[in-house]
Amino acid sequence: MTKVTILVPAYNEEKTIIQVLQRVNEQVVPGVSFEIIVVDDGSNDATVTLLEQNPKLYTRLVKMPSNGGKGAAVKVGLAAATGEYILFQDADLEYDPADYAKLLMPVTRFSADIIMGSRIAAPPCTRVAYFWHKIGNRFITLLFNVINNTTFTDIYTCYLIFRRSLVKPEELKTVGWEQQAEILTLAVKRSKVYYEVPICYYGRTYEEGKKIRAHHMAAVLATIISRGLFAR
Repeated sequence: MTKVTILVPAYNEEKTIIQVLQRVNEQVVPGVSFEIIVVDDGSNDATVTLLEQNPKLYTRLVKMPSNGGKGAAVKVGLAAATGEYILFQDADLEYDPADYAKLLMPVTRFSADIIMGSRIAAPPCTRVAYFWHKIGNRFITLLFNVINNTTFTDIYTCYLIFRRSLVKPEELKTVGWEQQAEILTLAVKRSKVYYEVPICYYGRTYEEGKKIRAHHMAAVLATIISRGLFAR
Protein backbone atom coordinates (compact mmCIF):
# COMPACT_ATOMS: atom_id res chain seq x y z
CA MET A 1 0.00 0.00 0.00
CA THR A 2 1.16 3.50 -0.84
CA LYS A 3 0.39 5.92 1.97
CA VAL A 4 -0.82 9.36 0.88
CA THR A 5 -1.21 12.30 3.27
CA ILE A 6 -4.14 14.49 2.31
CA LEU A 7 -3.26 17.93 3.65
CA VAL A 8 -6.23 20.26 4.21
CA PRO A 9 -5.38 23.84 5.24
CA ALA A 10 -8.52 25.63 6.46
CA TYR A 11 -9.32 29.21 7.40
CA ASN A 12 -12.91 30.25 8.11
CA GLU A 13 -14.45 27.44 6.08
CA GLU A 14 -17.40 26.62 8.34
CA LYS A 15 -19.76 26.42 5.34
CA THR A 16 -17.82 23.70 3.52
CA ILE A 17 -15.22 21.95 5.72
CA ILE A 18 -17.42 19.04 6.85
CA GLN A 19 -18.78 18.40 3.36
CA VAL A 20 -15.26 18.40 1.91
CA LEU A 21 -14.00 15.93 4.52
CA GLN A 22 -17.02 13.69 3.99
CA ARG A 23 -16.19 13.56 0.29
CA VAL A 24 -12.55 12.83 1.06
CA ASN A 25 -13.56 9.92 3.28
CA GLU A 26 -15.74 8.47 0.51
CA GLN A 27 -12.73 7.91 -1.75
CA VAL A 28 -11.30 4.42 -2.17
CA VAL A 29 -8.26 3.92 -4.40
CA PRO A 30 -6.85 0.39 -4.76
CA GLY A 31 -3.29 0.16 -3.47
CA VAL A 32 -3.52 3.47 -1.61
CA SER A 33 -4.16 4.32 2.05
CA PHE A 34 -4.99 7.84 3.22
CA GLU A 35 -3.88 9.93 6.15
CA ILE A 36 -5.98 13.10 6.51
CA ILE A 37 -4.37 16.05 8.26
CA VAL A 38 -6.41 19.22 8.74
CA VAL A 39 -4.57 22.40 9.72
CA ASP A 40 -6.81 25.16 11.03
CA ASP A 41 -5.11 28.47 10.33
CA GLY A 42 -6.50 30.42 13.28
CA SER A 43 -10.13 30.47 12.12
CA ASN A 44 -12.44 32.85 13.97
CA ASP A 45 -15.68 31.25 12.84
CA ALA A 46 -17.09 27.81 13.70
CA THR A 47 -14.55 25.82 11.67
CA VAL A 48 -12.68 24.40 14.69
CA THR A 49 -15.86 23.62 16.59
CA LEU A 50 -17.23 21.66 13.65
CA LEU A 51 -13.96 19.77 13.26
CA GLU A 52 -13.82 18.88 16.95
CA GLN A 53 -17.39 17.59 16.72
CA ASN A 54 -16.46 15.29 13.82
CA PRO A 55 -13.12 13.64 14.73
CA LYS A 56 -13.82 10.55 12.61
CA LEU A 57 -13.44 12.62 9.46
CA TYR A 58 -9.69 13.12 9.82
CA THR A 59 -6.55 11.47 11.16
CA ARG A 60 -5.15 14.54 12.88
CA LEU A 61 -6.24 18.12 13.54
CA VAL A 62 -3.54 20.76 14.01
CA LYS A 63 -4.76 24.08 15.42
CA MET A 64 -2.62 27.15 14.80
CA PRO A 65 -2.91 29.83 17.52
CA SER A 66 -3.33 32.66 15.00
CA ASN A 67 -3.79 33.20 11.28
CA GLY A 68 -0.45 32.81 9.55
CA GLY A 69 -1.64 32.36 5.97
CA LYS A 70 -2.06 29.27 3.83
CA GLY A 71 1.69 28.79 3.42
CA ALA A 72 2.27 28.75 7.15
CA ALA A 73 -0.49 26.15 7.54
CA VAL A 74 1.06 24.03 4.78
CA LYS A 75 4.46 24.04 6.51
CA VAL A 76 2.89 22.87 9.76
CA GLY A 77 0.98 20.18 7.90
CA LEU A 78 4.06 18.94 6.04
CA ALA A 79 5.90 18.64 9.34
CA ALA A 80 3.09 16.46 10.72
CA ALA A 81 2.69 14.29 7.61
CA THR A 82 3.87 10.66 7.49
CA GLY A 83 2.71 9.61 4.01
CA GLU A 84 5.02 8.78 1.12
CA TYR A 85 3.12 11.33 -0.95
CA ILE A 86 1.44 14.65 -0.17
CA LEU A 87 -1.90 15.58 -1.77
CA PHE A 88 -3.20 19.11 -1.21
CA GLN A 89 -6.95 19.51 -0.73
CA ASP A 90 -8.56 22.94 -0.33
CA ALA A 91 -11.25 23.18 2.34
CA ASP A 92 -13.80 24.74 0.00
CA LEU A 93 -15.76 23.02 -2.76
CA GLU A 94 -13.74 24.20 -5.78
CA TYR A 95 -12.06 20.81 -6.19
CA ASP A 96 -13.76 17.42 -5.97
CA PRO A 97 -12.07 14.50 -4.15
CA ALA A 98 -13.85 12.21 -6.62
CA ASP A 99 -10.84 12.96 -8.86
CA TYR A 100 -8.42 11.18 -6.49
CA ALA A 101 -8.53 7.89 -8.38
CA LYS A 102 -7.49 9.61 -11.60
CA LEU A 103 -4.87 11.74 -9.86
CA LEU A 104 -3.24 8.77 -8.16
CA MET A 105 -3.16 6.50 -11.21
CA PRO A 106 0.33 7.78 -12.24
CA VAL A 107 1.52 6.93 -8.72
CA THR A 108 0.22 3.36 -8.65
CA ARG A 109 1.12 2.58 -12.28
CA PHE A 110 4.25 4.60 -12.98
CA SER A 111 5.69 5.57 -9.56
CA ALA A 112 5.40 9.22 -10.58
CA ASP A 113 7.19 11.80 -8.46
CA ILE A 114 4.81 14.69 -9.18
CA ILE A 115 1.21 14.81 -10.41
CA MET A 116 -0.67 18.00 -11.24
CA GLY A 117 -4.43 18.16 -11.63
CA SER A 118 -4.98 20.36 -14.66
CA ARG A 119 -8.04 22.57 -15.18
CA ILE A 120 -6.71 23.37 -18.67
CA ALA A 121 -5.85 19.99 -20.25
CA ALA A 122 -9.28 18.83 -21.44
CA PRO A 123 -11.13 18.95 -18.09
CA PRO A 124 -14.50 17.18 -18.01
CA CYS A 125 -16.12 20.18 -16.31
CA THR A 126 -14.90 23.70 -15.43
CA ARG A 127 -16.91 26.59 -14.02
CA VAL A 128 -16.52 29.75 -16.11
CA ALA A 129 -15.40 32.71 -13.99
CA TYR A 130 -12.73 35.42 -14.21
CA PHE A 131 -10.95 36.11 -17.53
CA TRP A 132 -7.87 37.75 -16.00
CA HIS A 133 -7.38 34.86 -13.59
CA LYS A 134 -7.01 32.55 -16.57
CA ILE A 135 -4.62 34.90 -18.37
CA GLY A 136 -2.54 35.32 -15.21
CA ASN A 137 -2.41 31.58 -14.58
CA ARG A 138 -1.27 30.90 -18.14
CA PHE A 139 1.48 33.52 -17.88
CA ILE A 140 2.68 32.10 -14.56
CA THR A 141 2.66 28.57 -15.98
CA LEU A 142 4.53 29.66 -19.12
CA LEU A 143 7.26 31.34 -17.09
CA PHE A 144 7.61 28.26 -14.87
CA ASN A 145 7.91 25.99 -17.90
CA VAL A 146 10.53 28.18 -19.58
CA ILE A 147 12.72 28.28 -16.49
CA ASN A 148 12.31 24.61 -15.53
CA ASN A 149 12.05 23.04 -19.02
CA THR A 150 8.67 21.45 -18.29
CA THR A 151 5.32 21.33 -20.10
CA PHE A 152 2.74 21.82 -17.34
CA THR A 153 -0.51 23.49 -18.34
CA ASP A 154 -1.76 24.63 -14.92
CA ILE A 155 0.71 25.05 -12.05
CA TYR A 156 -1.68 26.94 -9.77
CA THR A 157 -4.26 24.24 -9.39
CA CYS A 158 -4.97 23.03 -5.86
CA TYR A 159 -4.31 19.40 -6.78
CA LEU A 160 -0.55 19.03 -6.50
CA ILE A 161 0.77 15.62 -5.45
CA PHE A 162 4.47 15.01 -4.78
CA ARG A 163 6.77 12.63 -2.95
CA ARG A 164 7.14 13.97 0.58
CA SER A 165 10.89 13.26 0.54
CA LEU A 166 11.40 15.85 -2.21
CA VAL A 167 10.56 18.92 -0.10
CA LYS A 168 11.30 19.52 3.57
CA PRO A 169 9.08 22.05 5.37
CA GLU A 170 12.04 23.69 7.10
CA GLU A 171 13.62 24.68 3.78
CA LEU A 172 10.57 26.58 2.52
CA LYS A 173 11.18 30.32 2.57
CA THR A 174 7.68 31.47 1.66
CA VAL A 175 4.37 31.40 3.55
CA GLY A 176 2.06 33.15 1.08
CA TRP A 177 0.30 32.09 -2.13
CA GLU A 178 3.71 31.95 -3.81
CA GLN A 179 4.60 28.88 -1.77
CA GLN A 180 3.08 26.48 -4.30
CA ALA A 181 5.53 27.74 -6.92
CA GLU A 182 8.39 27.19 -4.46
CA ILE A 183 7.27 23.65 -3.60
CA LEU A 184 6.80 22.70 -7.24
CA THR A 185 10.15 24.19 -8.24
CA LEU A 186 12.05 22.24 -5.59
CA ALA A 187 10.18 19.01 -6.37
CA VAL A 188 10.83 19.31 -10.12
CA LYS A 189 14.54 19.94 -9.60
CA ARG A 190 14.84 16.80 -7.46
CA SER A 191 12.77 14.35 -9.50
CA LYS A 192 12.26 13.04 -13.02
CA VAL A 193 8.76 11.65 -13.53
CA TYR A 194 5.91 14.18 -13.77
CA TYR A 195 2.32 13.72 -14.92
CA GLU A 196 -0.78 15.85 -15.42
CA VAL A 197 -4.36 14.64 -15.05
CA PRO A 198 -7.49 16.54 -16.20
CA ILE A 199 -9.75 17.45 -13.27
CA CYS A 200 -13.09 19.15 -12.74
CA TYR A 201 -13.10 22.64 -11.28
CA TYR A 202 -15.95 24.41 -9.51
CA GLY A 203 -14.40 27.80 -8.83
CA ARG A 204 -15.87 30.21 -6.32
CA THR A 205 -16.51 33.90 -6.87
CA TYR A 206 -15.17 36.48 -4.42
CA GLU A 207 -18.66 36.79 -2.99
CA GLU A 208 -18.64 33.04 -2.33
CA GLY A 209 -15.32 33.21 -0.48
CA LYS A 210 -12.50 33.08 -3.04
CA LYS A 211 -9.36 34.48 -1.38
CA ILE A 212 -6.61 34.85 -3.99
CA ARG A 213 -6.22 38.35 -5.49
CA ALA A 214 -4.32 39.89 -8.41
CA HIS A 215 -1.65 41.41 -6.17
CA HIS A 216 -0.51 37.93 -5.13
CA MET A 217 0.87 37.42 -8.66
CA ALA A 218 3.98 39.55 -8.09
CA ALA A 219 5.25 37.32 -5.28
CA VAL A 220 4.47 34.20 -7.33
CA LEU A 221 6.50 35.46 -10.29
CA ALA A 222 9.41 36.49 -8.06
CA THR A 223 9.44 33.04 -6.43
CA ILE A 224 9.37 31.22 -9.77
CA ILE A 225 12.37 33.22 -10.95
CA SER A 226 14.43 33.18 -7.76
CA ARG A 227 13.88 29.54 -6.81
CA GLY A 228 13.94 28.38 -10.43
CA LEU A 229 17.32 29.96 -11.11
CA PHE A 230 19.07 29.48 -7.79
CA ALA A 231 17.49 26.59 -5.83
CA ARG A 232 18.89 23.07 -5.90
